[in-house]
Amino acid sequence: MLSNSPIDVVLLAMDLAAAKDFYADKIGLPVLSESPAAVTFQCGGDTHLVVTKSSVGTRDEQTQATFRVADVRAEVSELRQRGVKIEDYDMPGLKTQDGIADIGFAWMAWFIDPGQNCLGMMQLKNP
Repeated sequence: MLSNSPIDVVLLAMDLAAAKDFYADKIGLPVLSESPAAVTFQCGGDTHLVVTKSSVGTRDEQTQATFRVADVRAEVSELRQRGVKIEDYDMPGLKTQDGIADIGFAWMAWFIDPGQNCLGMMQLKNP
């Protein structure tokens, strides 16, 4: 059953080398495999992030993937130290404070990768 199976997230990138540098060096994900068409990174448990070469990139401004983290504030701080820009939002229904939004059941923060994919980090309030 799919409900018992890990899932891998696949993102698009026009510049695969920039994506590899970003996820390996700035985010700190280990590279599992790479080819001219894709790079696969190890994430928590038995999950992977796969970035594939694309000639069109992404056209979606919404969050494509979210990391579930134990301490979103610590993750935000660590990523900023690594040079990752944490997004700030101030719109109806979503306002960040120091890069973190209270979305009711969780706290969230977001960053944009070199392929313009939006990724989130979410700390559940009651895990």
